[in-house]
This record gives sequence, C-alpha cells and structure tokens, in this order.
Amino acid sequence: MQATGVSQWLFPVSAVLDCTPSRTTSSIPVEKELYDRARGVEFLYRLGVTLGLPSSALYTAATWFHRFYMRHSMEDYHRQDVAAACIFLATKTEECGRKLRDVAKVYLAKLTKKDAKDITDDNKEVEEYQNAILLTEEVLLEALCFDFIVTSPHSDLVELFDARPTPEYVEEYAWSVANDSFRTPLCVLYSSRVTAVACYILAQHYVNDPEVMTLTDRISSPAPSTSLPTPPSHKPYTESARFALEFFRFNEIELASLSDALTILLQFYASPGLGGSVDYLSALNAISPPNPTDARVKHFMPSTTTTTNNQNGPSAQQQESPAESGGGDQHDGATSTKSPTKGWIPVRGNTENPLQRLDLS
Repeated sequence: MQATGVSQWLFPVSAVLDCTPSRTTSSIPVEKELYDRARGVEFLYRLGVTLGLPSSALYTAATWFHRFYMRHSMEDYHRQDVAAACIFLATKTEECGRKLRDVAKVYLAKLTKKDAKDITDDNKEVEEYQNAILLTEEVLLEALCFDFIVTSPHSDLVELFDARPTPEYVEEYAWSVANDSFRTPLCVLYSSRVTAVACYILAQHYVNDPEVMTLTDRISSPAPSTSLPTPPSHKPYTESARFALEFFRFNEIELASLSDALTILLQFYASPGLGGSVDYLSALNAISPPNPTDARVKHFMPSTTTTTNNQNGPSAQQQESPAESGGGDQHDGATSTKSPTKGWIPVRGNTENPLQRLDLS
C-alpha cells in the first residue's frame, strides 16, 4: 500500500477500513470503531474545555488519539483513558500545563457527573485515575514515537480567511466543521490542507446557495467553463466557489483526496447518534456528497449496538457512555491488563482563532 502524503502519520483509507489493530486483532467492525473514535474525541473535548485549555491543545490531543489507535486496538485501551492521557500530554507540549491531579479530578467528575470542585484531593478514586493516565501516557509516548508535531486545518483556514474577504457565517461554519473533523479519522488520512479546504468548501456550499454549484462541480478538474452555453436550470460558475482550490493549487491527487474527505464529513453528519458540535451543522446531512454515483464504502453507518469494546478494561456497559454525552459513567480507572497488540508500522506516503466554537461545557 502506498500512502497519500509525506508524513509517516498519513495512511491510505483502506488502512482505516480494514487494517487497524481493532480490526485485525480484535475483529471490531469498522462502523463500531469509528463510532467509538468519535465518542472518544467528544470526551477528550469535554475534558479540555473544562480544564480551560486552548483550542490548539485540543486539536493536538485529538490527532494523537487517532494516531494511537492506528497502533493499538480499542479493545486493549479504553478510549476514555487514552483521551485523558492525550489531554495531559498536550498540556505539556502546548505549554498550557495542568497538574495531573487536576486532570484526574476532571476525568472523575465527567464520569460521575459531579463538579470537579467538589472532589477532594484525598479521594482514592482520584489517585486511581492519576495512575491510569500515567500508565496510558507511557504507551501513548511509545505509539507516537515521541513525534509530537501536529498540523491543524485551522491554520490553513486562517490563511484562506486572510487571503480573501469571507462572510462571517462561512468562517464560523468552516471553523465548526474543522472542529468536528477530528471526530473522524481525517487527520490520519489527509493533510491538514485537504481537510481545511473540505471544511471551507462545505461551509461555503451550505451558507451560499447550494444550487449555485454542486460539490462535484466545485472540486472538478478542469473547472466548469463559463464560455460554454449555460442551461436555464443552472447558474453560471462563480469564481469564489473554487477559490480555495485555486489558492492552494490543488493537483489531481489532492482533488481526489478532497472528494473523499468531503464524503467522510457528510457521512459523519448523516450518522445517527453522532452529529456535530453545534446544532446548525445538523442541516449538512441533507447535502449530497461529490460524485454520488461512485461506488464508495460508507465509513459511518447506523450501528445497532454501541457496546464498549474493552471488556477487560474500565467499562463493559451495553449502552453509549453517558459521560460522553453529558452524563455519568461507571469506570474503574484501570487500564486493560491484556497484553497489547503490536499494531502495525505506518506506511509512508505522500493558532488559535477568535472564531473558535466549542460549546461542550
């Protein structure tokens, strides 16, 4: 398999669909793994927002979360332990330090539906969660190969916003979609630039009139010609509709990646039980993906069960974790004692912004 970018952390789509340790060693269905990844990032966001971390730390931690599960099975390490470990490590690398005890308190508070301020320092459960975070952090560091560098699509969005006046609603929508992109595996599939352009085009397509140009036309190569006769049922091509593509000078390979990235985002928004971080993004599920006639594997599918995969670890409940949807959850604070899988070697291949929207309190 050949990779799609120059980073060791960019994988072909087939790797996420068929070759993650969760699939090869634990036989976890792809839709179940993607669902649990999305819920894990949701929990990670909630921890970070409660701790008052900058958005850059959240994006970094979410990227590490997805990278971790390209090396280890979700059956071996509970997603909440991994989320907490990613947050704690990000507080160090992003220079927004938080004490381990404070992270453990917030972790416990989210699971028990308590206020972290009401949890005392001598609480035995806090110590258990501190140990769980530290143990998971050791495995996380090994899985990351101590490679902490992360590029976020938000920095590319800022570049687009600065290059051309953009309506405020388009900026807000694009920013929110970029936040939600971390609930999908896009950060381990495509470059941050491809993800940023997907978010920008999706926001522009929805906020402006979707009838102006289909998503397929917006990312087609070559661009639809304005010199040809325009059918009465179609509106003429507008330059702004393809601004992001022309600004970054996307080639054919990047356009193909962009098409898949848009499809993954739209499948995510159309999936029951997931949805976006803000209510107004729910309308995106009505948008048709580009090239709808192509034979594509659905990445996010309605799942008849949301069982927690880690039967040896903290939680084996048969329902979605209430902690990740605002309620409490039972968790013993221990990392799985099962011998971890070796995973597989990644295939080599090809700032904060005031418009941040994360209503996760």
